[in-house]
Amino acid sequence: MTIDRAGGQTTVRLSGPWTAPYAQRVEALVGEIEAEADSFPVLFDLSGVERLDTLGAWTLDRTRHELSSKGQADFANASPEQKILLEEAAYRDFEDKPKPRHARSVDFLVDVGQSVAGAGKDLVGGVGFLGELISAMVRVVIHPRRFRGTAVINQLEQIAYRGVPIIVLISFLVGCIVSQQGIFQLIKFGATPFVIDLIGILVLRELGVLLTSIMVAGRSGSAFTAEIGSMKMREEIDALRVMGLDPIEVLIVPRILALIIGLPLLTFIASIAALVGGGLTTWVYGGISPDIFLERLRAAVSLNTFLVGLIKAPFMAVVIGIIATLEGMAVAGSAESLGRHVTSSVVKAIFMVIVLDGLFAMFFAAINY
Repeated sequence: MTIDRAGGQTTVRLSGPWTAPYAQRVEALVGEIEAEADSFPVLFDLSGVERLDTLGAWTLDRTRHELSSKGQADFANASPEQKILLEEAAYRDFEDKPKPRHARSVDFLVDVGQSVAGAGKDLVGGVGFLGELISAMVRVVIHPRRFRGTAVINQLEQIAYRGVPIIVLISFLVGCIVSQQGIFQLIKFGATPFVIDLIGILVLRELGVLLTSIMVAGRSGSAFTAEIGSMKMREEIDALRVMGLDPIEVLIVPRILALIIGLPLLTFIASIAALVGGGLTTWVYGGISPDIFLERLRAAVSLNTFLVGLIKAPFMAVVIGIIATLEGMAVAGSAESLGRHVTSSVVKAIFMVIVLDGLFAMFFAAINY
């Protein structure tokens, strides 16, 4: 590099290879240019440059850009190839756009509106996905050979069989806690035996199915989202479509069928575990023997009390399955997206399970069942 000052301008004559292997030398030379260019305009004469790559072009254009803030600076005697490279690798100064200022109340209303719009889109997407699921199940019924029984059995093992220990433990402890607190409150009024009515009705109608659904949503729902999301990231779902297979029939129908079968079974087991926990607690804290507990329980609950919890279970299974698989299908190609959708799957499933339980409670109260 040589610098000539004549005629009121500075001419920087460059020569040799301005490429990546000489990056350290290139940076040193452009530093000298910035320090010594004291008269403008400044012209970069590229006629002696033997080779120019993206590093050299970007560095030179960055120097020209920085000198342009003080005066005129431009390139001269560049070959057509060098002009193209300089244009493509041009230095760009990215500045953050100033964010418009809004009142906090306006921002809050905007967030609320976006949340409501997002919930509406999720609802529409869920209804559409339910239609696709029903269509796939109809196709499986019409063509039984397309039914994947092995996949359903495998999912039943993962959902129901392997989920029994944790659900039994949680339900047993909740039954103990509810019974203990009920005894402590009812003993003040001399109504300790009524704790059996409380436990029986509460567990069979509400707590059994609700606890089971929440546990399944957190355990199996998150697993569904993670499995399908990982397949989406590795383009395995696209590979299924290329092979002429329907991903809904292959991946989603077996999982939701397993949920529909497994959740009522787990609900029954959870209810029994909670009643056992409640019976042991009333025996220890209330002095009510198991014989009296069973006799009073049989008088307090009826068949419809037991059926209410089982009727809710398949509907909650469908909601959990649709949300979990829909979130899995929405995963993009990054680990961050997978984690975000798994979290969203669990939160949405638990929320919808509680909402659905409230709707069923109002429905059964309206029909006096």
